[in-house]
Amino acid sequence: MQANNKTNSGKRLWTPTRIAFTVLVLSLFAALGISSCSSGDERRSNPPAPGVAADSKAPTRGAPPASNVAPPPVTMLPASVTEAELRALTGAPIKLSNYAGKVLLVNLWATWCGPCRKETPELVKLNKEFRSQGLEVIGLSTENPDDSADEVREFVQNYKVDYRIGWSGSQVAVALMQGRDAIPQSFVISRSGRIVKRFVGFNEVATPDQIRAAIQEALNDKGAAD
Repeated sequence: MQANNKTNSGKRLWTPTRIAFTVLVLSLFAALGISSCSSGDERRSNPPAPGVAADSKAPTRGAPPASNVAPPPVTMLPASVTEAELRALTGAPIKLSNYAGKVLLVNLWATWCGPCRKETPELVKLNKEFRSQGLEVIGLSTENPDDSADEVREFVQNYKVDYRIGWSGSQVAVALMQGRDAIPQSFVISRSGRIVKRFVGFNEVATPDQIRAAIQEALNDKGAAD
């Protein structure tokens, strides 16, 4: 019995043109998707260096399309976030209020998170591009600092991270995430502490340019320092 690849009218259902179109549509959907991890997932194995395939078992889940950047649930960083003393990988504790007058890019991430690994090289590039203009990039791991110190240190070395790295702590992470625990999450913050844009998840095609535009908007907002 022949495979039923024809309609009742005798016309072929899957013509070469239709097959090619279907593949194209599916490819576009894949390219536009944003990937993220849940910050509550278990810590995974050490991350590979850039260019090495990520752990396929690291959980990911879909997030809104790249064009639907989630609006920030709060417009200003609360004092519970800016005044918290956060453990740093090196040096003195990180305190966001010490960066008043600068544009901040605060990134919540974890060593085991696949999308975080893909995003980190882009953050390194953005730091190099805008640091001389007044941008400070701060990466805050959502992991337990006592359990993850070695993994975080190795991650920083493998990915050549040249911006400050520390840990968010549970209270700061909860305050920033506002009930949405997907990571990575990035916050572009103006000189006055206003959240210019919040990004949830990472899309290799769209997110870097979107973050770059938000940074430029914050840098151009000269009145934010008044």
